[in-house]
Amino acid sequence: MEFKVSKEFIHQLEELINKKNDNELEVLLNDLHHADIAEILEELDFDEATYIFKVLDSDKTAEILLELEEDLRENILSRLSPKEIAEELDELETNDAADIIAELSQEIKAEVISELVDVEHAKDIVDLLRYDENTAGGLMGKELVKVNENWNVLTCVKEMRIQAENVSRVHSIYVVDDENRLKGRLSLKDLLTSSTKTQIGEVYIRKLNFVNVDTEDVEVARIMQKYDLEAIPVVDELGRLVGRITIDDIVDVIKEEADKDYQLAAGITQDVESNDSVYELTKARLPWLLIGMVIEIVASFVLKGNEGTFQKYSTLIIFVPLLSATAGNIGVQASAIVVQGLANGTLKDFSRAYFTKEITVSMISGSIISLLLLGYHSIMYQQYLVGFAISISMIVVILFAATLGTLVPLFLNKNKIDPAIATGPFITTTNDVFGIMLYFGVANLILGF
Repeated sequence: MEFKVSKEFIHQLEELINKKNDNELEVLLNDLHHADIAEILEELDFDEATYIFKVLDSDKTAEILLELEEDLRENILSRLSPKEIAEELDELETNDAADIIAELSQEIKAEVISELVDVEHAKDIVDLLRYDENTAGGLMGKELVKVNENWNVLTCVKEMRIQAENVSRVHSIYVVDDENRLKGRLSLKDLLTSSTKTQIGEVYIRKLNFVNVDTEDVEVARIMQKYDLEAIPVVDELGRLVGRITIDDIVDVIKEEADKDYQLAAGITQDVESNDSVYELTKARLPWLLIGMVIEIVASFVLKGNEGTFQKYSTLIIFVPLLSATAGNIGVQASAIVVQGLANGTLKDFSRAYFTKEITVSMISGSIISLLLLGYHSIMYQQYLVGFAISISMIVVILFAATLGTLVPLFLNKNKIDPAIATGPFITTTNDVFGIMLYFGVANLILGF
């Protein structure tokens, strides 16, 4: 059952903290999952959270550190000595420890590394720190089980027992050669059913998915998602096995990418959260609002330039909001499907077949909307030619919006710009200007104005 933080529980904790009753605090918290304790610490002030953190054992608090919000983790770490931080990191896997060390200042970082008890653990962490955090090298951990293709099954089992002591979960057994180059993976079933004298080179599986240290994190996520992998090995430029990435790290990448795309689609230019400062939130939102304002001013000039048309045919101006809303929706729908296809790999580049399909869908939708609009205008205003002009203009604008919504994300993706930006204000504001220009252009042509 999921643990729920209650006011009564928080009050009980605060009383124990005030009384400095460490034993009861440990009893109360030790049976809780580290994610639940992190949630509890978020409800306390910094002093209380730090106090609890120092009461609990390092094997518990190390996992809690990973679950904390960045500002609370930073505050707690600032109140710990380099030696105390090192004690926490000694309990973590290399990739998690490297993530936390990367948040420290250069001076503290060096002191913490020097305080790490396990020298090999420290070397692995330092090695991981040299990789960009948004690459496979920045995601991977050093903990894995590997065997040499020249070993026999008996030697293999002995070595695996030794290696497995430092690995929390054994997802796969990787096979390497004498130069540590990745050759394949070993099936546990084949290992158990083979003779103890059988060479590993005779039974291992050569077909294996892997990524390079420089592979982008979103590409790693796509590969693991496509092949339903719990873990994937990472190799360097020479094909040597240097680490592995597990599914828990990829879930975080997928969530972060989804959050970023959602914010881009809403016109938020920076990665922000609800608990960020007013300044940070304003700085993230304002740019697109200002761009939108400028574009809408251009749209107002387009309207002014057609003042004579809607003075003679007044109903034209009535349908401008409907035009903007419909074109914006069509454009956003088209771009959202393209962005989704680019994200999951079903659409890699411009496809004539897909473009034709999207234009056909928009043509059908536009025709239905335009016919309904023609009927409504004819009944309400009895201006049949004006109604016809508005309907034809609506179809043209919808086709333009669909074309823009389809091609812009593909263009952005080709030029290494996140295409998610095309699913929000970019499409809607652009459609406003060009949509209104097309609307009055087609209407003027039909009405002979």
